[in-house]
This record gives sequence, structure tokens and C-alpha cells, in this order.
Amino acid sequence: MSKIIFILVLSMLSLSTVYAVEDDKTSSYEEIYPEIGYKTIEGALDDFEEYFGHKLKLPLRVPPISFTHHFGRFSNYLESEGDENFEVTFINDQNSENHYKIDIRPIKYGIPIREKYVLKTFELKNGNEATYMTISGFNVLVFERGNWQYALSIDKRVSDIVTTEILVDIANSIDYPTERK
Repeated sequence: MSKIIFILVLSMLSLSTVYAVEDDKTSSYEEIYPEIGYKTIEGALDDFEEYFGHKLKLPLRVPPISFTHHFGRFSNYLESEGDENFEVTFINDQNSENHYKIDIRPIKYGIPIREKYVLKTFELKNGNEATYMTISGFNVLVFERGNWQYALSIDKRVSDIVTTEILVDIANSIDYPTERK
């Protein structure tokens, strides 16, 4: 009798596992990110530039780690001045630590720099200062260029590969000549 009960319980567990797997399908990044407002980097950049009436330069370089996806998002959640930001996210669906983000907002509404998080400051090629901090599992390099505050964030778990010097090189890659029209 106990053998029959064991087989019944095992059968019920198998069925519930199959049902759970079919119902709990993992959504792909291609589905999840657009649902929360992300689109192509180019599309989000167009939204940003149209809103502000200003061309925005992005870094030419990216960290030397692999990414499987990249998305952009221009947000104006409250539809009021001061809550606008442009975000670019690079992720890897095989390595969660390969996560890099660029966040850009008007300087006057930039993220505050709290001294307790600051690890070091650097001078960029254009003479501006960049502040290197650690915040919530990310190493972040914050600097200003033009009227914008840029924040380059990289997951701390790859800090042995993506060093502070590499983040500074990425920041310096923004200063490239523009096309003349």
C-alpha cells in the first residue's frame, strides 16, 4: 500500500512540475525590457534629442566584456522638468555580472555625489573632473560634459576586468569630432 501511495505522490509531483514549467515560462530580455519602456538605443536617443532639441554624444567605447543585449530608454516619468533621464543598458543573458549602464540627465538635476561613496577623482582629457564611487553593487564614474551629467555604472563583480582606468577611457571617448553640416 505504501508503494502505491509513493507512486501516486511521485506522479502528482511530476504533473505539477510539468505544469509549473509550462506556466512559469521565463520571458526573454527581448520581451521584458520593451514592457518597461526600453527600445533600441537609437530610438531612445531620438526621443531624448527631440525632447531637449539638442544632440547628445555617447561614448564610443564599451567595457571589454561580452554583452548579448543593449537597450535604451528616455524617461520623463512625472512629465515635468527635472525627472528626465536617458539610459543605455548593456546586459548578458548568460552572465548576470556583465551589466553596464550609462545614465544621462541635465546637470541641474544630476544625481548627488555623497562623499561617503566617493573612492577617487580623476581629471578627464577635456579638463573636467570625474568622480569614482561605489553604490549598491555598482562602481560608478560620474562626470559632466556640456549641460549633462553622465554616470557610467558597471557591476562590481567584474571590477577586476573593468577597472577605474577603463571607465575613465570610456568617459574620454565621448570627446570625438562631430560631423559638420
